[in-house]
Amino acid sequence: MRSLRTVFVFATIAATFVAGCKPASKQPAPKTEASQASKPSYPARPSIAAPSFKVFHQTPLAFTLVTKPNATDDEIAAMIWQLRDAAHTGTFDKLHISQKAVDKRDPNIGFNIYRGDKCASEKFADKPPCGTSYHAAGDYTFGSYRQKDWDDGRLLHADGTSTELWDPNAAYIAPTK
Repeated sequence: MRSLRTVFVFATIAATFVAGCKPASKQPAPKTEASQASKPSYPARPSIAAPSFKVFHQTPLAFTLVTKPNATDDEIAAMIWQLRDAAHTGTFDKLHISQKAVDKRDPNIGFNIYRGDKCASEKFADKPPCGTSYHAAGDYTFGSYRQKDWDDGRLLHADGTSTELWDPNAAYIAPTK
């Protein structure tokens, strides 16, 4: 049995050489639609102003922010971008958010944005006012264990999906005025 296996291995190797071995192509494989589609795309930064908001609740780890109940997705995205700009320029105090509290983050701090205050207490209430699912309209996270200035912004949809607003691993670029 052992010699039959040895013969088979040698026959396979010999057949490969007889058929001719071609060196690996040095040209890169052409990009396919699948490889191009796998690269995420991000929505453009909204050109509208962020709506006014208030700090509804604050802990050392997170701020719960509330804006008008009928805020559009673009307005929520504009708020998240406004938070991002404040994070990278140290201007949270201008938004009536404690810059000192943000600076104390260890390692990160989150901002949960709600349309209206009906469900805003859900993360810290004994009985969530809107049920057990998460009802925020947007989230912004600033800081991580590996990189103090890392950030991520997401628009949250009612169906449980989210839209990431920028590449969280790309460097922050200040808006042009």
